[in-house]
Amino acid sequence: MTSRRQFHKASLSLAALGALGALRTSDAFAQAIDQIKIYYGFPAGSAGDGVARRVGEKLAGSAYTKNTGVVENKPGAGGRIALETLKNSPADGSALALSPWSVLAIYPHIYSKLSYDPIKDFVPVSIAAVMHHGLAVGPLVPASVKNVKDYLAWAKASPKDASYGSPAAGSTPHFIGALLGINNGVDLKHVPYRGSVPGVTDVVGGQLASMVTPSGDFLQYHRAGRLRLLATSGKERSPFSPDVATFAEQGFPELTTEEWFGFYAPAKTPASVVASANTAINAALKEKSVIDSLAITGLIARGSTIDEMAASQKTEFERWGPLVKKIGFSAES
Repeated sequence: MTSRRQFHKASLSLAALGALGALRTSDAFAQAIDQIKIYYGFPAGSAGDGVARRVGEKLAGSAYTKNTGVVENKPGAGGRIALETLKNSPADGSALALSPWSVLAIYPHIYSKLSYDPIKDFVPVSIAAVMHHGLAVGPLVPASVKNVKDYLAWAKASPKDASYGSPAAGSTPHFIGALLGINNGVDLKHVPYRGSVPGVTDVVGGQLASMVTPSGDFLQYHRAGRLRLLATSGKERSPFSPDVATFAEQGFPELTTEEWFGFYAPAKTPASVVASANTAINAALKEKSVIDSLAITGLIARGSTIDEMAASQKTEFERWGPLVKKIGFSAES
């Protein structure tokens, strides 16, 4: 009889624990945000836009949000409009922004007045994807130019045509090209474009000698032999163009840089909500469909902890301050 009573009590206890667990799971989902917005400061169809959409789709049903994230493109001002929008959004986890680190780590060095403080107005959530930049030349440059040293020798001998494009003045690719010229005593004229596509089109068409931009934007033309990718900026060769040596391998280690896209939330967003978003984003970035989708545009899916992202942004901010000063560029210049 005693054992039967004990069994009955144990069964009731297990049932109670199971019900409590179910309530906790239900409660956690009840606390999930119904709908989130993801602001992205560049046009739809661009590489980062794909990151926002692929990750946003995978957040549905997580402890962070019940539904897929809705991406709102806020193009203009080099990505600043999206961060301005985020700054003025509710700090409850319902709004995120996806941004390249340059908008927070380089822009403070080139704009005398910014409408946001990159440290005080935002909290890092997670890195999402890493890109390598590349230097490519088109038919305007002789076929004998096969590497960076060849390119510099040609540029010295052909000052009239020695120009390079970038997706925007003040962008990381702009400064990679500027440093390449300054450090090697070559006058490389900068031609800023509004995004990568028009500049790459001009290189392929022979209207522009060269371009520095995310290497993923060159891949289809490089593989088709319509332009030559001379170098990439990563610490190691890009997995998407393993035949192309890095700047460092060719004797230009100072041009090594890996730019990432990262998710941010407004300042004062509760730490528990930020942690929940970080967990959901990192889970999304491990899904094969997301990894494969980003790879098409030359992006490497890579998540992070909140602290890792904050530390990386701080490192880039400190690194690029003196380099921007060396280049002598400001947004007003």
